[in-house]
Amino acid sequence: MPAHASQTRAPEPNTLVPKGVMRYAPSGFPDRVVASPAQDATRGFAVSWRTDATVDAPTLEVVVAGDSPDMGTPRQIRATTRVLKTENGVAHYHRVDVDKLQPDTLYAWRVQGNRTWSAWMQLRTAAQTGPLTLLYFGDTQNKNVSLSTRVLREALRHAPDARLALYAGDLVSGGDGEDDNEWGEWFEANGALPTMLMTAPAPGNHEYFEEHEDTPQARRVLGAHWPMQFALPSNGTQKAPQTTYWFDYQGVRFVVIDGTSALDLGTAEAQAQWLDTVLTSNPHRWSVVVTHQPFFSPRADRDNVKLTEHLLPVIRRHRVDLVLQGHDHTYGRRGAAESDQTPIFVVSVTGAKQYRVSPQARSTMAPVAEDTQLFQVLRVDGARLHYEARTATGRLYDAFELVDEGKPGKRLVEIRSGRIPERSCTRSQTLKGRKDRCWE
Repeated sequence: MPAHASQTRAPEPNTLVPKGVMRYAPSGFPDRVVASPAQDATRGFAVSWRTDATVDAPTLEVVVAGDSPDMGTPRQIRATTRVLKTENGVAHYHRVDVDKLQPDTLYAWRVQGNRTWSAWMQLRTAAQTGPLTLLYFGDTQNKNVSLSTRVLREALRHAPDARLALYAGDLVSGGDGEDDNEWGEWFEANGALPTMLMTAPAPGNHEYFEEHEDTPQARRVLGAHWPMQFALPSNGTQKAPQTTYWFDYQGVRFVVIDGTSALDLGTAEAQAQWLDTVLTSNPHRWSVVVTHQPFFSPRADRDNVKLTEHLLPVIRRHRVDLVLQGHDHTYGRRGAAESDQTPIFVVSVTGAKQYRVSPQARSTMAPVAEDTQLFQVLRVDGARLHYEARTATGRLYDAFELVDEGKPGKRLVEIRSGRIPERSCTRSQTLKGRKDRCWE
């Protein structure tokens, strides 16, 4: 291909589905199957899946996994069903909460459609203690099938023992009348990952849409897909019950907050009070907060004041270990204020959409990256938390460890061996002519 070809060809569309093609329409076969952790992941998980409107209140079957193709007699659990109308037709979304399981046990399970079943899938419940590997992804958002797929697969190749996947919001672009096609792309790009690992997403601003846009009645509204598509714990703040939650997984308390609701819907104070309660009751050595909008933005002119005013003091007071974020389509890591070494704040991006790093971020964050798709692998083992950020081709971009020595806060150990040089964008404009983004 000529060197100038990438500058002359038309940009790829946001969705690979031509207008009018019903590629992602629901059918009687179960699809969009995704498993999420229960509040206590040693004892359960929850599953959501989709069918067409011919299926109402289907069944999930679960059994302790064995080596024989004879699955034995599984336990059957009836699903609850809700209706969603989209550009691809009427869909039924089903949810089952699987409880009363044993810790650190491999279970086989499948979900029902119209006179058919999904494949048997397998998940292991969390152990009470022991090493934990998990994945963290920044925004996927755009061109998921085309350009997010390779990153998600590379992540699984580097962490085949991963049990949990965290997504920092903006899974899709949304808000353009083609939301269902975009969610179809997200599930296609992820492949088997949402059934192999427990999946825990944070909502982004693109999971919302602007109702009555450009009128005095304009307001932010959560998209209809979110509460149906993910079977998340129902333990969030009453002010944002569908988009905030927490769960315990193998020695770590994970808390998901909703930055869009905090910034645009006035729930920052309520979320801060709830977060304080959740972190106060944490019995574990480690704590991780996942949110979409960063507390410290690597992109220029993005000051999320309500987050820093209400939620940041709670995070600092409880010495949260990691705050995993998205939204700004760059990479940047920032340590705690003054002499404290935690919390560590990270912003990352998995998808194709890329922004510029601001001069201020270059002076307060290290490392930073532009024009780079990334995934993160975290390994928690006793008193050590090991963190790696890797590029789409698997190269090591950032790495550090947090070490618990029994003192307030954790000790930060930088790992520099094997890292590639920092990546900055060499082009002043994108194919769309946007000066604040850079596309390869």
